Amino acid sequence: MSTNETGNHQQENKSLLLANVFAIGIFGGIFASLAGVAAHYFKFMEFSPKFILTSWSDMSWIDRWQGTMMTLLVFGILSIGVAFIYYGLFKKIKSIFAGLIYGVICWALLVFVFKPMFSDLPAVSKMTSNSIITSVCIFILYGLFVGYSISYDHQEYLRQKEIAENQSGS
Repeated sequence: MSTNETGNHQQENKSLLLANVFAIGIFGGIFASLAGVAAHYFKFMEFSPKFILTSWSDMSWIDRWQGTMMTLLVFGILSIGVAFIYYGLFKKIKSIFAGLIYGVICWALLVFVFKPMFSDLPAVSKMTSNSIITSVCIFILYGLFVGYSISYDHQEYLRQKEIAENQSGS
């Protein structure tokens, strides 16, 4: 394999890696918000992920299925950015604890830093213990999914890169 072919192959792998980060972000956000909707429906949490819409609008469609779909979409889109932040900062960390801690950090940022943007998100002091535990657990699972998936893909990218370098060197 020539040096030019190796470079093109590595560029394709890098593009695929970034596409995977995008997909991991959107699917992680959708599934985490879906878990939040289910937790609210089954009364594990007193607030719904729909707070992201109801804080900005009081339109009646938000309480119906269209609001649920839009909530999933908004969290999916926001999660793309969160996934790329993880990719930029922590992709080289092989430990499962990095994703766990990242999930807790994301939860803390939401309820302490971004809380003023969302009037329908209750303050931590007003949340029940069930709401706190459930929402933290959802964020932990989200962080584990995003963290482990991105770190695994990055390790696979490095492995493929090493294989390509070894083949071009021999």
